[in-house]
Amino acid sequence: MSYITKGIMGAMMLLLVAGAKAQVTPPPATPVVNEFSVRQAVEYAKKNSIRVKNALLDIRMQQEKNREITAQALPQLSGSGTFNDYLTVPTSLLPAEITGGPAGTYIPVQFGTKYNVTGGFDASQILFDGQVFVGLQARRTSVDFYSKISDITVELINLNVQKIYYQLVVGKEQIAKIEANIERSQKLYNDTKAMFDQGFKERLDVDKAQVQLNNLQTEKIKAQNQLDVGYAGLKFLMNMPQKEKLVLTDTLSEDKIKSDLLVTEYNYKDRNEYQLLELQKKLNEYNVKRYKLSYIPTLSAFGSYQKNAQRTSFDFFKGGENRQWFTTSLIGLKLSVPIFDGFAKRARVNQAKIDLQKTENTIQNMRDSIDYDVVQANQKITAALLTMDNQKRNMELAEKVYNTTRIKYDQGLGDNLEVYNAQADLKVAQNDYYSAVYDAIVAKLDYQKAIGKLE
Repeated sequence: MSYITKGIMGAMMLLLVAGAKAQVTPPPATPVVNEFSVRQAVEYAKKNSIRVKNALLDIRMQQEKNREITAQALPQLSGSGTFNDYLTVPTSLLPAEITGGPAGTYIPVQFGTKYNVTGGFDASQILFDGQVFVGLQARRTSVDFYSKISDITVELINLNVQKIYYQLVVGKEQIAKIEANIERSQKLYNDTKAMFDQGFKERLDVDKAQVQLNNLQTEKIKAQNQLDVGYAGLKFLMNMPQKEKLVLTDTLSEDKIKSDLLVTEYNYKDRNEYQLLELQKKLNEYNVKRYKLSYIPTLSAFGSYQKNAQRTSFDFFKGGENRQWFTTSLIGLKLSVPIFDGFAKRARVNQAKIDLQKTENTIQNMRDSIDYDVVQANQKITAALLTMDNQKRNMELAEKVYNTTRIKYDQGLGDNLEVYNAQADLKVAQNDYYSAVYDAIVAKLDYQKAIGKLE
């Protein structure tokens, strides 16, 4: 083989290998982008949260348990079959007198056949059983109980998603302010550097401007890192894949924060936790009723139908004389009357009554807890709104002071230390404002939760 041929074949092999690699390596996938308002984020979490999914499975589980309870009140039918092969036919003793033998003696006699087959059906139907009937009455309440647990789970997901969502919105606004501060500091640095180059400023002034600029850039990096961690946390709460991108479309609005805060009256029954306790109380009442009815007799009907065949040889499916199948059938009623069980039923009734009393106490405690939650939430939202307004005015004033100080500096009527101090005050005022805004958002959400009106 010539060098040319080898070279051509080598080139072809390289092309084939390159082609194979190109086929194996898939193109980079375009990341999924989810642009969500806070309402869309909540709805996504409701549909995808593992906790919500498990709560819904609990409802389905209770529905299946209800079917099991219902089955007890329906006819029960079972079939059975037996086959006996007597290796030794059973022996019985008969008085010898029947065959003319001496009185008081017995003769052994084998009765039966080697093969016996029996097949049949048994049926039963409860006519009255107080405990079963109470179980049937409690089915709807049991499903409602687990549905309410699901509602509480969804409400908690809703509350946490909104809090984290708005925390990220506030974080975005803070980063925007930091970037504006960086832009101001960059301009101050550039101006100070230019004046230093012209001999009007000292190196110390340039270094101070550089330090302030570096600090702001570091602050932005930290804020952005916290924001990224927050996005990951929100995705986890919503059960959104981390590889997907989440974009928040809602913005801060003080008017929205202050809206819908005119509710002065509230109803305990608007709280899901209170509704859950009421359902628990109803289930406890069914439990007391169930155990009380265990003192009452139970009545059931039953029936049986059987076929039996006996053979000396294995020919059950042949017809003819002495090859019949014999039928046995019966119907009947069974009455079970409880007489004495060592006071076990009385103990179960008393335990059920104690559980009922504990639930009633818990309901009263829940009323007190709701009253406390509402009072506390009212105080927090009032203080948070006042603080937000004050911090907004303070931030606007700090910005005005900074702008005035900067103008004086540009005109040569002030020094850069005044500018640094004014910018530091502005940064503190901005942070305090956004902290107050988030506190107001959380206070409003907690207030809505307290009165049972969380949107």
